[in-house]
Amino acid sequence: MSSQNLPISDPPSSTGGNAWSSAISATPALRAFVSRLTESTRRAFTRRRPWYELVDRTAFSKPESLTDATSRIRKNYNYFRVNYITLLSAVLAFSLLSHPFSLLTIVSLISAWLFLYIFRAPDQPVVIGGRTFSDREILGILIILTVFVVFLTSVGSLLMSATLIGLGIICVHGAFRDPEDLFLDDQEISGTGLFSSFGGAATTAAVADVMARV
Repeated sequence: MSSQNLPISDPPSSTGGNAWSSAISATPALRAFVSRLTESTRRAFTRRRPWYELVDRTAFSKPESLTDATSRIRKNYNYFRVNYITLLSAVLAFSLLSHPFSLLTIVSLISAWLFLYIFRAPDQPVVIGGRTFSDREILGILIILTVFVVFLTSVGSLLMSATLIGLGIICVHGAFRDPEDLFLDDQEISGTGLFSSFGGAATTAAVADVMARV
């Protein structure tokens, strides 16, 4: 009695759930950027002040002058920097979530920059319609597309309006919040950049890769 071998086919591999992880693993620059960004964000949030200090009603008072208000904003910003950035991000996120088309446009634009230029491997050319595009051509197209989205659509005005609202809230809070009970270390005072708590090493890989392509 002869045995008959049945054909065995390999089960199809699932790529949907692993698409993002595969993209990260395939691009060392993207993997390094995500790792550094995660570490920088985690480190920054360790400097976040308790929210009850931000909204302490007993600490609010009217500034005596414009100079006093400016001084208060500067001191409060140095102390509540991470809280203020979180608040500004929340205002931007709420504005984008309330406008799905603008959110989709921004996500698509950022994705195009990330996967078509910044973190694309040099040995992976972009081919559209049978034509291979160079790095300079991709960069030019992305710049033109960014200018169009930001300045010639409602996305730019939405981002600008949300940013101004967020900055207005921060300035009003900083002007009326008396900072006399707040104390800063010298190391905390030295970092006064808007995103100094989040930036630094997080963008090193991305900037280096962009400069190498230009």
